Amino acid sequence: MAALMKINPIFVYTHDSIGLGEDGPTHQPVEQIPTLRMIPNMVNWRPCDGTETAVAWKSAIERKDGPTCLIFTRQGLTPMERSDQQIADIARGGYVLRDCDGTPDAIVVATGSEVELAVQGAEQSGKKVRVVSMPCTEAFDAQDADYKESVLPAAVTARVAVEAAVTDGWYKYVGINGKVIGLNRFGESAPAGQLFKEFGFTAENVAAAINEVA
Repeated sequence: MAALMKINPIFVYTHDSIGLGEDGPTHQPVEQIPTLRMIPNMVNWRPCDGTETAVAWKSAIERKDGPTCLIFTRQGLTPMERSDQQIADIARGGYVLRDCDGTPDAIVVATGSEVELAVQGAEQSGKKVRVVSMPCTEAFDAQDADYKESVLPAAVTARVAVEAAVTDGWYKYVGINGKVIGLNRFGESAPAGQLFKEFGFTAENVAAAINEVA
């Protein structure tokens, strides 16, 4: 209703994935984040660390023509190093967090707690990999064509997306031949680390996916 009426409440979600752990699938929103992204005029942020969280809050407070969802993890996340330009680009919804020399062999796109796995997997892959953090797909989709091309160049078709949620929405970024590490079923009740390993959210699996597409 908030999206329909173009009013601007801020909704804060505190259980963003199977990483919640022992509370089980009733508290693990594998389908809810993709569903929120499908609502017209809704803006959704799933930040990977404190810096992205601060930008998300600022964006939500400044938005006047619709609601914003801030989707947070319960896990401890490693702060990412960024340049001033990268910090500025967070507000664009998606940006290059880690790059390589020359043309990448592959691009990995991730959100939230999975960004750290994407960075680790890229390092382990042995390939030239660009890691894109995309905390807000709506903000990224609203950017001009030149910016989107600078982040996701059309010439690099080997792509992987990583998010602990239903996979369908990510194929518009990785293409039908891309690889999406996600979850198309409900979770289980177990410690977060055990669940991530069980469902394939590991740096090793990201590296394997990179080598599969590249």
